[in-house]
Amino acid sequence: MKIEHIHHVAYRCKDAKETVEWYTKNLNMDFILAIAEDKVPSTHEPDPYMHIFLDAGQGNVLAFFELPTKPEMGRDPNTPIWVQHIAFKVKDRETLLQFKENLEKNGIEVLGVTDHSIFHSIYFFDPNGHRIELACPDPAEEEMLKKLDAVKWDMLEEWSQTKRAPKHADWMHKKELSSD
Repeated sequence: MKIEHIHHVAYRCKDAKETVEWYTKNLNMDFILAIAEDKVPSTHEPDPYMHIFLDAGQGNVLAFFELPTKPEMGRDPNTPIWVQHIAFKVKDRETLLQFKENLEKNGIEVLGVTDHSIFHSIYFFDPNGHRIELACPDPAEEEMLKKLDAVKWDMLEEWSQTKRAPKHADWMHKKELSSD
């Protein structure tokens, strides 16, 4: 018994139409499905919603719910804003930079390119306040992933005992953090 893959990931949105238009314009995702009901199928609660689905590439689906009868959406005040995000892979650095340029041209503030060694990322927010990351692989990704794989269990064990960052892979962000 094993999970095959993620069927879809769903988030809340403020406005379904605005969300579809933003993702199709800025991330070139296709709008693939809309479902709307006055009752929630799983709980049978009377609660009208619009559920939209976007093609995030290679069978990955990003979905959103607009809930007009619920209080305005918020975020967890105890979790830093950089923690909860969704990351999408792009082909290469050239594509990453093209997305960055396009997003900035559309008035979206973009953070990065951030060097994570194994991949490189840009960060920005969608109109609902969800943090989005676009990441491209580093040319030496495969070699670095092998190094990380060799220490993952030791790192996890050390973290579980000390709650301090183990130094097994501190090489990853050495270049990015050297400017501090």
